[in-house]
Amino acid sequence: MKKLFYMIIGALGIVASAKAQTVPLMPNVNIGIKGGVNLSAFSTEKTLSADNRAGYLAGIWGRIGIGGLHFQPELYYTSKNVKFYDSGARAENTAKFRSIDLPLLIGKRFGLMGVGTRFNTGPLVSFAVSHDQSVGDAFSNASRLRVKDQNYAWQFGAGLDVSRLSLDLRYELGLNKVKNGEGNADVRLNMFNFTVGYRLFAM
Repeated sequence: MKKLFYMIIGALGIVASAKAQTVPLMPNVNIGIKGGVNLSAFSTEKTLSADNRAGYLAGIWGRIGIGGLHFQPELYYTSKNVKFYDSGARAENTAKFRSIDLPLLIGKRFGLMGVGTRFNTGPLVSFAVSHDQSVGDAFSNASRLRVKDQNYAWQFGAGLDVSRLSLDLRYELGLNKVKNGEGNADVRLNMFNFTVGYRLFAM
């Protein structure tokens, strides 16, 4: 009887140990929605300067996690607004454009019991869908800000998860140059964004 008891205890211990070793390696999938605001500006290499202006973004996100690491693709619609100053001509120019953005992030999560912090980084591809610019005296009638159909950036950020809610703060560094018609001044789009996400379901 004692031998049978010890055998049962031993078998349960082996099963529990195997389960404990395999659980962290089982991937989990989360899908949700998100929305927020951004502050965007063009960094310039010549005479122009640009101020941060507020825009917005809204879309969906997914997260595939395993062993504390995760892959987080997102897809959202964003509106970006920038105001330029040309100190030489003492003129002002505003640029507004909209795009579909696709970040592909890799990150690490720390925490338990529904509360955790995350650190993310990865590339972003932006597909312009429309843009509307007004040009002041700083540029001639023929010179307009030309926003490329595709732009590339790299995101860095941190997040906080509390139950189904996610808060994210990120910096987006523009990688490719956007040509400006006046003197071919090269500009890059840099941006901060703050978003609130909601997890719809997990698998």
